[in-house]
Amino acid sequence: MFNVVLYQPEIPANTGNIGRTCVVTGARLHLIGPLGFSLDHKTVHRAGLGYWENLDVCTYEGWEDFLRQNELARDDERLHLLTKKARRTYAQSSYRDGDYLVFGSESNGIPEELLACSPERCERIPMLPDEASLANAEAWEAHEQALGHSEPDHEAILQQDICGNFIDPTSYRISALNLSNSAAIVLYEALRQTDFPGM
Repeated sequence: MFNVVLYQPEIPANTGNIGRTCVVTGARLHLIGPLGFSLDHKTVHRAGLGYWENLDVCTYEGWEDFLRQNELARDDERLHLLTKKARRTYAQSSYRDGDYLVFGSESNGIPEELLACSPERCERIPMLPDEASLANAEAWEAHEQALGHSEPDHEAILQQDICGNFIDPTSYRISALNLSNSAAIVLYEALRQTDFPGM
């Protein structure tokens, strides 16, 4: 059984969709708080449809609580930290039954201090650059600037890159997969590698 871990998820529909994927694949869902919604939220249940009642789900107060309850070390080889700041892709990784696929919050991802503690556990999903995937990339940038969001401070990000495992921050993208798509992509690769029935 694989474990899908959501670190401080913010959007209930994403968690509901991921919960449904966990049920149909036999995976356990771990939710690390604080959550951006209540698990009683109707959107979670609507996205999870009739599957939610069959979901094997565990909740935790925070990262340390999650590690302690699952008897995991910070750099445990069973952890796969999915981030855009990794050199290795998820497809270059090897998965085994019982592994933990960790995804960060929709707005902030996995905190860099957690990534820096376990650089060899970091993996990414490759995506095309904005100019290849978005015809309106300039409009996105203009919209962000109009909202007062400045360009990321690449110099500061480089200084935080103490583990040497992050990709070039100038390649950060506007476009990205949503959380539920990302979780499904990586989970199905892990299942494929472990001979999930029907693959």
